[in-house]
Parts: sequence; C-alpha cells; structure tokens
Amino acid sequence: MGRSPWLSIVGLGENGADGLCTASLNALQTAEIIMGPPRHLALLPDVSAQQVTWPVPFTNGIAQLMSFRGKRVVMLASGDPFWFGAGSSVMRDLQADEWVAYPSVSTFSLAANMMGWPLEKTHCLGLHAAPLARMRSALAHDARLIVLLRDGGAVADVAAYLDQLGWGASTISVLESLGGPDALRTDICAADQITDAFSHPVCVAVEVAGTGDAMPLASGRPDGLFDSDGTMTKRPVRALTLSALAPRAGQHLWDIGGGSGSIAIEWLLSDPSLSATTIEPNAERSARIAANAAALGVDRLQVIHGFAPEVLRDLPKPDTVFIGGGLSAEMLVWLEAHLAKGTRLVANAVTLESETLLMQAQTRLGGELLRIELSNAAPLGSKRGWKASYPIVQWSVVL
Repeated sequence: MGRSPWLSIVGLGENGADGLCTASLNALQTAEIIMGPPRHLALLPDVSAQQVTWPVPFTNGIAQLMSFRGKRVVMLASGDPFWFGAGSSVMRDLQADEWVAYPSVSTFSLAANMMGWPLEKTHCLGLHAAPLARMRSALAHDARLIVLLRDGGAVADVAAYLDQLGWGASTISVLESLGGPDALRTDICAADQITDAFSHPVCVAVEVAGTGDAMPLASGRPDGLFDSDGTMTKRPVRALTLSALAPRAGQHLWDIGGGSGSIAIEWLLSDPSLSATTIEPNAERSARIAANAAALGVDRLQVIHGFAPEVLRDLPKPDTVFIGGGLSAEMLVWLEAHLAKGTRLVANAVTLESETLLMQAQTRLGGELLRIELSNAAPLGSKRGWKASYPIVQWSVVL
C-alpha cells in the first residue's frame, strides 16, 4: 500500500462548493490547510482549515505549498486544474503518490455550452499568462476560438489584435463569471470601440470573420510571413526541408544558422508538443528570429546568439538537427562525435565546397542526397522564360 496523498488539488467553480463531488467536499472538510487565490477562498463553505492566500506572481506560491508537506493540504484551482490550469505548475515538485486531483467543469466546457459550439471543433487557448499572438495560427474565416484571459481589460487587447490582422469583423462574445449566478454574455464586434468594463473571471468566444490572411497549415508557408534581411530558406526549399526533418510529437530541434528562423518556426508550428533551439551568430538576425517567433505565436523558440559548435556543448541533446548555415568539416565532425544514435541530421548546401562536404559525409555515414533545382517564370524581353535559382544539395541521415 502506498502512502495517502497529502495534497488534494480541487477545481472550484463560481458556485463554490455547490456541485462539487463528495471526494472534493471531503478533502475541504478534512484539510488542515487550504491554499488558493482570494477569489477562490471567498467561495469556500464553512471549513475549519487554515486559509492561506496564494501570492502574486503565481510561481512564488509553489515553494510555500511544498513547505506544507506532511499536513493535509488542499490547493484550489479554477474548473479543471489540468486544462490550462494551475495543476500542472506544481507537478515537477511532486511524486505520483503525493497528490490527487478533483476537477470540476472546465471554463471551456461552460463557454461551449453557452455558445452552443461543438467543443471538439473549437480552438481552446489559455492566454491568461501568454501573448495573444498564440492565436495567430488558428485565425481563419469561420474559425471558432475560446480564449481564457487574465482580466477584463484584456478583452480590448484581443479586439485590437484581431482588428490589426484584418479580422475586425469577428464577433467576440465576452463571457463573465461562467458557471455562477452572475454569469453574463456580451457580444461585441472586434472593430468597435470597446468602452464596457468586464469583470474577472472572464473568457472570450471568438467567431472569426474579416479579410485577414489565414496562415496555411502545411509546411512551406509564404516567405512574407517572416521578416528577413534576405537570408532565409525560401518557401519551396523550406517545405522540402521540413519534410526531411520529419517532426514527430515531443521532439526537439537544433536549427544551426537560423537566418530568419523560418525553419525552426515552421517546425514549432507543426505541433504544440515540439520544441526548438536556434543558434545564430549574427546579433541582428538573432533579434529578428525572436521577433518572428513571437509574431507567429511560437514564442517558446529558444534563440541563442553564438557560434556552433561552441555553444552546443551545454545544450540539451536534440532529436533532430538542421544545418542551414555555417556548414564546415569541423561542424560535421563535432556533430558526429556528440549526437546520440538515432538523431536525425539534415543539411542544405549551396556552394560547391559545402556540396562536397555533404557528399563526403554521405559516403561515410550513409543517408540520402537530394539535388533541388527550381526555376521561376520571369520576364524575358517582351515574353517570359524560366529563371533558375542556384541548385541546392540536401543531405539527410539518421545517425
């Protein structure tokens, strides 16, 4: 028999204890300490436990919570603690037998039921502590989003963001105090001047409309999405490169020689479970990569200003590596010596010298060589002809 959990994570709705399961009520009644934000503590029934206010910022309360080990403790959270909730924030400090969770109805479920939207076809985003740009990839005509916000003032920020991107015709339903007696829905247009004051807790349900440019879902997104000084992997080659990189759920990418960051950004857009580190020796380009990532909703991209392989030594090992710049014999030797077996490696070469390096590496380590030759229609006198780009040689291998 394992030990009994000392921590109960209880999801609380706007009705307080009403509707809680028997186990949740028992945890509250038998707790020695109940810790949560003031709003949640105010919703509690009559309990004998010591009530501790969770501090701001949220992370400051985790150590305090852990100091209560050995006592019967309840941590209060909103709705479902593990759907953009507070529950996951404390997991790294807990063993599996130390905690138990009792969720209540999530805000997303309450919002979908108020709107009459099928939840499985609705984008659900928790942006109470994250940038609004994370909505970017989900914005398309007739798309539906439910977005958790930090406070009532953030509603105007959402409207301004949508209007800025050309989605000003979108309908925003502001949903306040869902699940409680004061629940309220207010419908506004994103392009309108917002003068209403909205109360926390608040979320918005967005039905997207307007003339904005929806981001394609497939790899090889338009070059114009990325701010660049001209150093970037262009759209067709980027699509072929992402295909060779073959992202799989949970994998981490090293993007060596980031340029504009387009490869790493498209990697991250493939799935929210993916992570990436870009290494770029040019300070201006490093800043541009970070700005591109933030604008396209993948601010989780780690950007390192420095030279490879020197800066690679202390980084967590990758599942996949792309060399888009700085290809050299020394780089390949270092990667071969330090990457784990099973790591996927993809490199693109434009010059004859770098092409030779890839041919030698393929002879030694195997893998596939692909020569990419692209031509675009261009004016030729009064008519048109094909203008060829420099051919690119791509080597891909699983070590």
